Amino acid sequence: MNEWLNWVMGLLTLVAGGGWLFDRKRHRQEVESIRADNRQKDLDLSKDYVESFRKEIADPLRREVRELKKEVKKLNNAIGKIQDCPHAGDCPVYDELQKQQADSRAEESGEAD
Repeated sequence: MNEWLNWVMGLLTLVAGGGWLFDRKRHRQEVESIRADNRQKDLDLSKDYVESFRKEIADPLRREVRELKKEVKKLNNAIGKIQDCPHAGDCPVYDELQKQQADSRAEESGEAD
């Protein structure tokens, strides 16, 4: 009887060990599957974030910069024509631009507050 009990106990140990190994492998596969799903979700969220950033921030800023460049070009053209103006010596716009340029230089050199 004792020999029979040893066989049964050995068989139960073998079945339990095999079940544990199988369950461990299945658990690893589930964890890997969850990790893959999470990586995919992260990628999807990143794509959504980038697309939202582009639509909400980058594109409007790009349009605004384009418009500002147009305005600066117009202003530069107008400033360039000051020399041809018969009132260039008394031009308040030219005087103000000169003052702003001097203030800007002073700020860059650290002389202004």
